[in-house]
Amino acid sequence: MTSFKRLLAGQIAILTAANVLNNRVAPRLGPLTSAAATGLLVAMARRSGASWEDLGFHHGRRGAVVGGALAAGVVAVYSVGVALPATRRFFRDERALGLSRARALEEALLQVPVGTVLLEEVGFRGVVYGTLTRSHGPAAATAVSSALFGLWHVLPAMDMAEANPALGRLASGEGIEETIEEIVEELRHPDEAPPPRPWKKHLDTARVVAGSVLVTGAAGVLFCELRRRGGLLAPSMLHTATNSLGYAFARLAADLPDGISHPQG
Repeated sequence: MTSFKRLLAGQIAILTAANVLNNRVAPRLGPLTSAAATGLLVAMARRSGASWEDLGFHHGRRGAVVGGALAAGVVAVYSVGVALPATRRFFRDERALGLSRARALEEALLQVPVGTVLLEEVGFRGVVYGTLTRSHGPAAATAVSSALFGLWHVLPAMDMAEANPALGRLASGEGIEETIEEIVEELRHPDEAPPPRPWKKHLDTARVVAGSVLVTGAAGVLFCELRRRGGLLAPSMLHTATNSLGYAFARLAADLPDGISHPQG
Protein backbone atom coordinates (compact mmCIF):
# COMPACT_ATOMS: atom_id res chain seq x y z
CA MET A 1 0.00 0.00 0.00
CA THR A 2 1.36 3.42 -0.97
CA SER A 3 1.94 6.11 1.64
CA PHE A 4 -1.02 8.10 0.28
CA LYS A 5 -3.38 5.13 0.62
CA ARG A 6 -2.12 4.40 4.13
CA LEU A 7 -2.64 8.03 5.09
CA LEU A 8 -6.17 8.17 3.69
CA ALA A 9 -7.07 4.81 5.23
CA GLY A 10 -5.83 6.02 8.61
CA GLN A 11 -7.93 9.19 8.34
CA ILE A 12 -11.05 7.22 7.45
CA ALA A 13 -10.43 4.81 10.33
CA ILE A 14 -10.23 7.67 12.84
CA LEU A 15 -13.40 9.27 11.45
CA THR A 16 -15.27 5.96 11.51
CA ALA A 17 -14.30 5.26 15.12
CA ALA A 18 -15.35 8.76 16.19
CA ASN A 19 -18.66 8.40 14.33
CA VAL A 20 -19.57 5.20 16.15
CA LEU A 21 -18.49 6.59 19.52
CA ASN A 22 -20.45 9.81 19.05
CA ASN A 23 -23.64 8.21 17.74
CA ARG A 24 -23.86 4.88 19.53
CA VAL A 25 -21.39 4.46 22.39
CA ALA A 26 -20.93 7.78 24.22
CA PRO A 27 -22.89 10.66 22.62
CA ARG A 28 -22.50 12.98 25.63
CA LEU A 29 -18.72 12.68 25.31
CA GLY A 30 -18.92 13.85 21.70
CA PRO A 31 -16.96 17.09 22.23
CA LEU A 32 -14.10 15.21 23.88
CA THR A 33 -14.08 12.44 21.29
CA SER A 34 -14.28 14.89 18.39
CA ALA A 35 -11.55 17.14 19.78
CA ALA A 36 -9.23 14.15 20.24
CA ALA A 37 -10.01 12.79 16.76
CA THR A 38 -9.51 16.23 15.21
CA GLY A 39 -6.13 16.56 16.91
CA LEU A 40 -5.05 13.15 15.63
CA LEU A 41 -6.16 13.96 12.08
CA VAL A 42 -4.36 17.31 12.01
CA ALA A 43 -1.19 15.81 13.51
CA MET A 44 -1.27 13.01 10.93
CA ALA A 45 -1.71 15.46 8.06
CA ARG A 46 1.02 17.82 9.29
CA ARG A 47 3.41 14.92 9.72
CA SER A 48 2.75 13.95 6.09
CA GLY A 49 3.88 17.40 4.97
CA ALA A 50 0.58 19.29 4.71
CA SER A 51 0.76 23.03 5.42
CA TRP A 52 -1.87 24.91 7.43
CA GLU A 53 -3.12 26.39 4.17
CA ASP A 54 -3.43 22.88 2.70
CA LEU A 55 -5.74 22.09 5.62
CA GLY A 56 -7.96 25.14 5.05
CA PHE A 57 -6.67 27.37 7.83
CA HIS A 58 -6.56 30.55 5.76
CA HIS A 59 -8.81 33.32 4.37
CA GLY A 60 -10.01 34.10 7.90
CA ARG A 61 -11.53 37.52 7.21
CA ARG A 62 -13.18 36.44 3.95
CA GLY A 63 -14.48 33.28 5.60
CA ALA A 64 -16.01 35.27 8.46
CA VAL A 65 -17.82 37.61 6.05
CA VAL A 66 -19.14 34.80 3.84
CA GLY A 67 -19.99 32.58 6.80
CA GLY A 68 -21.77 35.40 8.62
CA ALA A 69 -23.89 36.19 5.58
CA LEU A 70 -24.83 32.53 5.14
CA ALA A 71 -25.68 32.16 8.83
CA ALA A 72 -28.01 35.16 8.53
CA GLY A 73 -29.61 33.44 5.55
CA VAL A 74 -30.23 30.34 7.68
CA VAL A 75 -32.02 32.50 10.26
CA ALA A 76 -34.21 33.99 7.54
CA VAL A 77 -35.10 30.62 6.01
CA TYR A 78 -35.83 29.02 9.39
CA SER A 79 -37.99 31.99 10.40
CA VAL A 80 -40.13 31.68 7.28
CA GLY A 81 -40.31 27.89 7.68
CA VAL A 82 -41.57 28.15 11.26
CA ALA A 83 -43.96 31.00 10.46
CA LEU A 84 -45.78 28.96 7.81
CA PRO A 85 -48.03 26.23 9.25
CA ALA A 86 -47.46 24.19 6.10
CA THR A 87 -43.73 23.78 6.81
CA ARG A 88 -43.74 24.13 10.61
CA ARG A 89 -43.94 20.37 11.18
CA PHE A 90 -40.49 19.87 9.66
CA PHE A 91 -38.97 21.68 12.65
CA ARG A 92 -40.64 19.50 15.29
CA ASP A 93 -37.80 17.16 16.10
CA GLU A 94 -38.13 14.98 19.19
CA ARG A 95 -34.35 14.95 19.62
CA ALA A 96 -34.60 18.66 20.44
CA LEU A 97 -38.03 18.77 22.06
CA GLY A 98 -37.21 15.97 24.50
CA LEU A 99 -34.36 17.96 26.06
CA SER A 100 -34.47 20.28 29.03
CA ARG A 101 -33.52 23.90 28.41
CA ALA A 102 -30.06 23.30 29.90
CA ARG A 103 -29.48 20.25 27.71
CA ALA A 104 -30.71 22.09 24.62
CA LEU A 105 -28.21 24.87 25.32
CA GLU A 106 -25.49 22.25 25.78
CA GLU A 107 -26.33 20.73 22.42
CA ALA A 108 -26.50 24.07 20.61
CA LEU A 109 -23.43 25.69 22.19
CA LEU A 110 -21.14 22.71 22.87
CA GLN A 111 -22.19 19.47 21.22
CA VAL A 112 -22.84 20.99 17.79
CA PRO A 113 -19.83 23.35 17.47
CA VAL A 114 -17.27 21.06 19.13
CA GLY A 115 -18.80 17.60 18.95
CA THR A 116 -20.07 17.87 15.36
CA VAL A 117 -18.82 20.84 13.32
CA LEU A 118 -15.20 20.84 14.50
CA LEU A 119 -14.55 17.24 13.51
CA GLU A 120 -16.65 17.24 10.34
CA GLU A 121 -15.20 20.44 8.92
CA VAL A 122 -11.58 19.88 9.92
CA GLY A 123 -11.85 16.18 9.15
CA PHE A 124 -13.64 16.19 5.79
CA ARG A 125 -13.07 19.70 4.41
CA GLY A 126 -9.68 20.17 6.04
CA VAL A 127 -7.66 16.98 6.36
CA VAL A 128 -9.28 14.58 3.87
CA TYR A 129 -9.88 17.33 1.29
CA GLY A 130 -6.33 18.65 1.72
CA THR A 131 -4.79 15.17 1.45
CA LEU A 132 -6.71 14.39 -1.74
CA THR A 133 -6.06 17.81 -3.27
CA ARG A 134 -2.32 17.41 -2.87
CA SER A 135 -2.33 14.06 -4.69
CA HIS A 136 -5.34 14.14 -7.04
CA GLY A 137 -6.51 17.75 -7.35
CA PRO A 138 -9.54 19.69 -6.02
CA ALA A 139 -12.19 17.99 -8.18
CA ALA A 140 -11.33 14.52 -6.89
CA ALA A 141 -10.97 15.93 -3.37
CA THR A 142 -14.46 17.40 -3.53
CA ALA A 143 -16.02 14.20 -4.91
CA VAL A 144 -14.40 11.78 -2.48
CA SER A 145 -14.65 13.89 0.67
CA SER A 146 -18.31 14.70 -0.08
CA ALA A 147 -19.14 11.04 -0.67
CA LEU A 148 -17.50 10.14 2.65
CA PHE A 149 -19.38 12.98 4.33
CA GLY A 150 -22.64 11.56 3.02
CA LEU A 151 -21.81 8.08 4.35
CA TRP A 152 -20.87 9.67 7.69
CA HIS A 153 -24.59 10.48 8.16
CA VAL A 154 -25.90 6.91 8.00
CA LEU A 155 -26.22 6.57 11.80
CA PRO A 156 -27.71 10.07 12.35
CA ALA A 157 -30.22 9.39 9.56
CA MET A 158 -31.43 6.28 11.35
CA ASP A 159 -32.11 8.42 14.41
CA MET A 160 -33.85 11.10 12.34
CA ALA A 161 -36.31 8.54 10.96
CA GLU A 162 -37.61 8.04 14.49
CA ALA A 163 -37.27 11.57 15.88
CA ASN A 164 -38.61 13.64 12.98
CA PRO A 165 -40.97 11.55 10.80
CA ALA A 166 -42.07 14.45 8.59
CA LEU A 167 -38.55 15.55 7.71
CA GLY A 168 -37.28 11.99 7.49
CA ARG A 169 -40.04 11.06 5.06
CA LEU A 170 -39.24 14.07 2.91
CA ALA A 171 -35.49 13.37 2.98
CA SER A 172 -36.08 9.81 1.87
CA GLY A 173 -37.79 10.95 -1.32
CA GLU A 174 -40.94 9.15 -0.24
CA GLY A 175 -44.13 11.14 -0.51
CA ILE A 176 -42.50 14.32 -1.81
CA GLU A 177 -45.35 14.96 -4.24
CA GLU A 178 -47.95 14.46 -1.51
CA THR A 179 -46.03 16.70 0.87
CA ILE A 180 -45.80 19.48 -1.72
CA GLU A 181 -49.54 19.17 -2.38
CA GLU A 182 -50.26 19.49 1.33
CA ILE A 183 -48.09 22.60 1.62
CA VAL A 184 -49.74 24.24 -1.40
CA GLU A 185 -53.22 23.47 -0.06
CA GLU A 186 -52.39 24.92 3.35
CA LEU A 187 -51.02 28.08 1.75
CA ARG A 188 -54.13 28.45 -0.42
CA HIS A 189 -56.63 27.71 2.38
CA PRO A 190 -54.99 28.61 5.71
CA ASP A 191 -58.33 28.59 7.57
CA GLU A 192 -59.31 25.11 6.47
CA ALA A 193 -58.11 21.98 8.15
CA PRO A 194 -55.94 19.89 5.82
CA PRO A 195 -57.70 16.93 4.25
CA PRO A 196 -57.25 13.69 6.12
CA ARG A 197 -54.14 12.12 4.70
CA PRO A 198 -52.84 9.33 6.90
CA TRP A 199 -49.08 9.20 7.24
CA LYS A 200 -47.28 5.93 7.52
CA LYS A 201 -46.56 4.90 11.06
CA HIS A 202 -43.23 3.37 10.20
CA LEU A 203 -40.94 4.85 7.62
CA ASP A 204 -38.70 2.81 5.43
CA THR A 205 -35.41 3.40 7.24
CA ALA A 206 -33.33 2.31 4.28
CA ARG A 207 -34.91 4.99 2.10
CA VAL A 208 -34.44 7.64 4.76
CA VAL A 209 -30.76 6.73 5.07
CA ALA A 210 -30.25 6.71 1.30
CA GLY A 211 -31.94 10.08 0.92
CA SER A 212 -29.96 11.59 3.78
CA VAL A 213 -26.67 10.31 2.37
CA LEU A 214 -27.45 11.92 -0.98
CA VAL A 215 -28.54 15.23 0.57
CA THR A 216 -25.56 15.50 2.92
CA GLY A 217 -23.21 14.43 0.14
CA ALA A 218 -24.54 17.30 -1.97
CA ALA A 219 -24.13 19.62 1.03
CA GLY A 220 -20.53 18.40 1.23
CA VAL A 221 -19.93 19.66 -2.31
CA LEU A 222 -21.23 23.10 -1.30
CA PHE A 223 -19.08 23.10 1.84
CA CYS A 224 -16.00 22.16 -0.21
CA GLU A 225 -16.60 25.10 -2.53
CA LEU A 226 -16.99 27.43 0.44
CA ARG A 227 -13.78 25.99 1.90
CA ARG A 228 -11.96 26.62 -1.36
CA ARG A 229 -13.08 30.24 -1.45
CA GLY A 230 -13.16 31.16 2.23
CA GLY A 231 -11.15 28.55 4.12
CA LEU A 232 -12.67 26.38 6.82
CA LEU A 233 -14.35 29.26 8.63
CA ALA A 234 -17.05 29.86 6.00
CA PRO A 235 -18.48 26.30 5.90
CA SER A 236 -18.02 25.97 9.66
CA MET A 237 -20.18 29.02 10.36
CA LEU A 238 -22.90 27.84 7.96
CA HIS A 239 -22.76 24.33 9.39
CA THR A 240 -22.99 25.58 12.99
CA ALA A 241 -25.89 27.91 12.23
CA THR A 242 -27.81 25.18 10.41
CA ASN A 243 -27.47 22.68 13.25
CA SER A 244 -27.43 24.83 16.40
CA LEU A 245 -30.33 27.07 15.41
CA GLY A 246 -32.39 23.95 14.77
CA TYR A 247 -32.77 23.52 18.54
CA ALA A 248 -34.15 27.03 19.03
CA PHE A 249 -36.52 26.82 16.09
CA ALA A 250 -37.72 23.34 17.10
CA ARG A 251 -38.88 24.77 20.43
CA LEU A 252 -40.43 27.75 18.71
CA ALA A 253 -42.32 25.50 16.29
CA ALA A 254 -43.59 23.37 19.17
CA ASP A 255 -45.09 26.44 20.85
CA LEU A 256 -47.00 27.50 17.75
CA PRO A 257 -50.34 26.00 16.66
CA ASP A 258 -50.72 23.81 13.60
CA GLY A 259 -52.98 26.33 11.91
CA ILE A 260 -53.22 30.09 11.68
CA SER A 261 -55.66 31.66 14.10
CA HIS A 262 -57.27 34.96 13.16
CA PRO A 263 -58.46 37.57 15.65
CA GLN A 264 -62.18 37.96 16.10
CA GLY A 265 -63.99 41.08 15.00
